[in-house]
Amino acid sequence: MKFTKMQGIGNDYVYINCFEETVKNPSELSKKVSDRHFGIGSDGLILICPSKTADCRMRMFNADGSESAMCGNGIRCVGKYVFDHHMVEKTEFDVETEAGIKHLKVTEEDGRAVKVTVDMGIPEVTSKLPEPICVSGTDYEFIGISVGNPHAVYYMDRIDELDLESIGPAFENHERFPERTNSEFIEVINKNYIRMRVWERGSGETWACGTGATASAVASALSGRTENTVEVELKGGNLTIHWDRDGSGHVFMTGPAVEVFQGEFDIKNL
Repeated sequence: MKFTKMQGIGNDYVYINCFEETVKNPSELSKKVSDRHFGIGSDGLILICPSKTADCRMRMFNADGSESAMCGNGIRCVGKYVFDHHMVEKTEFDVETEAGIKHLKVTEEDGRAVKVTVDMGIPEVTSKLPEPICVSGTDYEFIGISVGNPHAVYYMDRIDELDLESIGPAFENHERFPERTNSEFIEVINKNYIRMRVWERGSGETWACGTGATASAVASALSGRTENTVEVELKGGNLTIHWDRDGSGHVFMTGPAVEVFQGEFDIKNL
């Protein structure tokens, strides 16, 4: 089976073109290809499929095999793939996801996509502003935001010192979130710049999370910590998030997308 490895500021996935390939059990395949010792190595698996309602459809699976509705860094890479491989012949097009149809706009250089802007839709507040929570005996406050998948945003200092490998699972699996949640840990630098680490539901700490950056930017603006446009610094790089708060209400995420390599694997050997 042919595959393409791609990354959006370090959030890396294995991509399969399902216009040409057939994947019978994507959940199990995701667990196998994601393994960084015995597989290809990634944060998960993304299928690029035909769609009856958009230019293509994206299905996204985490490293543990669970399916998610949306992935911000992943959909930018889908946009780059279909543009670079001439599956679409335009710089603006639509991608179907489990969180609805997303509109993408490509910034190109020499006929290849280098940046992609994604209309992430209208965010939904899913908590009090803020809401108290006790995790492993420690009191915190969070702001819950959904952008097609759930996020809990926490504000604190010195996020580089957090031992997410130890504390992350307790945040993800807290009883407040019966379907688990993505957790963002935010350090506000100024009104236009925040730093972020993320513990993703089903994948653990990743170098970046586009939906998490979007949710964090919205939470920061809602709580008066930032303006409606903010640069989000993640482990793997930066994203620009603009919330058209007084207009359409939509949030727009802009960032890079990179093709790392292409290859083939024998499913029987995974």
